[in-house]
Amino acid sequence: MPCKAIFLTCVWFVCVSVRLQPLKDESNKKTESSNNEHKGEEKLGKLHFTLDYNFTDNTLIVGILQAAELPAMDVGGSSDPYVKLYLLPDKKKKFETKVHRKTLEPTFNETFTFKVPYTELGGKTLVMTVYDFDRFSKHDAIGAVKIPMSGVDFSQSLQEWRDLQKAEKEESERLGDICLSLRYVPSAGKLTVVILEAKNLKKMDVGGLSDPYAKIHLMQNEKRLKKKKTTTKKHTLNPYYNESFSFEVACEQIEKVQIAVTVLDYDKIGKNDAIGKVLLGNNSTGTEQCHWEDMLANPRRPIAQWHSLKLEDEINALISNKK
Repeated sequence: MPCKAIFLTCVWFVCVSVRLQPLKDESNKKTESSNNEHKGEEKLGKLHFTLDYNFTDNTLIVGILQAAELPAMDVGGSSDPYVKLYLLPDKKKKFETKVHRKTLEPTFNETFTFKVPYTELGGKTLVMTVYDFDRFSKHDAIGAVKIPMSGVDFSQSLQEWRDLQKAEKEESERLGDICLSLRYVPSAGKLTVVILEAKNLKKMDVGGLSDPYAKIHLMQNEKRLKKKKTTTKKHTLNPYYNESFSFEVACEQIEKVQIAVTVLDYDKIGKNDAIGKVLLGNNSTGTEQCHWEDMLANPRRPIAQWHSLKLEDEINALISNKK
């Protein structure tokens, strides 16, 4: 078997096998379902946050300061927490903090801004959910804080601790997930992206399936420098690719570039519709930023991870909030 085929197969095996048999320190964190039934009775920890409203800019400003007394979700007695926040009922914009590794007392100190007219604010509810990051499977929700905006006095800033309550299942429409591997070799100035597989993609065709393929863009300063794409997989919502793409990126540039992976539904006649997107690298956020940092910290080693696809507008909101 050619060397390249062996490499791709090995990387895919890492992604899939670890999903099936979790690594001791990364994915073997899931508690038994019987324990989950009693989670509502357990102490889930607490969240420290701030709320403010800018009447000039019509913006709700949410500060995620820290969390404390979180339960251990990993076998090693710790967790990898991050916070996801959005406004009900629309949930058009979702924000995520950075992932903090191996801690039950994370300090975030991150601020997020929602553009919403004050006349509409009273009908919305802010949801802040603390998750435990897991590279190879679904992230566990530790607990959440829900605050109806109608009950907040915005004549002054609010800062307080709230106990986390059992998190409700997200009702937002899922676009699907994609598993990809990143590898950077500094001595060769070579960045390799392996598109391994996708699962549970949104149905785009009348028949309830899709014809998905992925586009990979190397970007810098919001400009597309290089473009590559996978083959198209017909009539499936769970395509398997295992296709590798390499880009030349000098050492002094690797922390300035981005990799944008967009999954699209191929249409022979009309426009190819985007299903969802993942952005990694400079200005990325949340679990995508975590993946990129792990790649940089492990030169020459392929790092595979699953990502949830996001809408273009959602990614743009995350980037603009970070700037």
